[in-house]
Amino acid sequence: MNVKPIPMPAADVKLEWKLDPPYKARHFVLAALFLLMIIITGHRTEMDRMLAMSAQAVGKLVGLQEESQVVRGLSRVADSMWPPVLVDREEVTRIPDLDRNDLPWFSHLETEQRVQQHLNTTTLQMEKVTETVEYLVKPVGYLWTVLVKMLQTFEIAIWGTLISVVLSIPLAYFAARNYAPNRLAYSTARGVISMLRSAPELIVALFLVLAYGFGPIAGVLALGLHAAGFLGKFYAEDIENADKKPQEALEAIGAGKVKTLWYGVIPQVLPQYIAYTLYILDRNLRMATVIGLVGAGGIGQELKGRFDMFEYGHVATILIVIFLAVCLLDQFSARLRARLI
Repeated sequence: MNVKPIPMPAADVKLEWKLDPPYKARHFVLAALFLLMIIITGHRTEMDRMLAMSAQAVGKLVGLQEESQVVRGLSRVADSMWPPVLVDREEVTRIPDLDRNDLPWFSHLETEQRVQQHLNTTTLQMEKVTETVEYLVKPVGYLWTVLVKMLQTFEIAIWGTLISVVLSIPLAYFAARNYAPNRLAYSTARGVISMLRSAPELIVALFLVLAYGFGPIAGVLALGLHAAGFLGKFYAEDIENADKKPQEALEAIGAGKVKTLWYGVIPQVLPQYIAYTLYILDRNLRMATVIGLVGAGGIGQELKGRFDMFEYGHVATILIVIFLAVCLLDQFSARLRARLI
């Protein structure tokens, strides 16, 4: 093997190294325009006010500031939310056909003296009247109610994910450029995917509540339609980016498009499909708690009702259960993904 020597300059030749600058004038102009845009949009979205209020909150916490609206507001909410409510108390007069000799498990009756203002029809003056109110107390009754609502929320998330997978499979096939039968089918599938992704779940749930009424049907459909847009896009892009060699080998022996997709593409993209689907399930669980705020079933309806009545102790219980449910689902998804991928 012949190795050519590296050419060296003569001893009397002066070497001058010149490196082009990594940034040019247009880069600084673009950076200045970007900074100007950030300043303008930051002022319009009150980022300067947010920074000032956050600095006051930090100053309050370290003792450099006497007052902070942020700390005051968060402290008031935190005090109202603690302790979380586990007990369910209901007035006996509001419970029809209560059998005092056959109370629900672990429940008991309590009486409470309550002072109320009543109008004296004779003197037309407000007078304090002491009333004895009897309650049916269930020690963990409200926690049980929240768990049942959370179970319904999880069921909404599961069915929403199933619907999204069923819808996204044909969409992904026609939205993959290398498998779409024609240009019209490709453009139509891409348009449907974009339309499904463009409508937020909360807005879709609002219209579906008008169509199907309050309940989980609207929630399931809202989650399924929106997630089908995401999964259809992800599935189609993975089909397009799959290794071409196995597909070419199958086509060479006469396999059709469906068989080529099934044997040459699906084994490659299946791990990504599982990861995408598990992510959508996790996202649907979190979004199912949000769409419930508009009456689409699940724990969101309970959360909105308690929040509107300023019962922040009940709100704290709901938030804790949601947090634990999301953590458990995340652990389950991680273990399942590790086994399947």
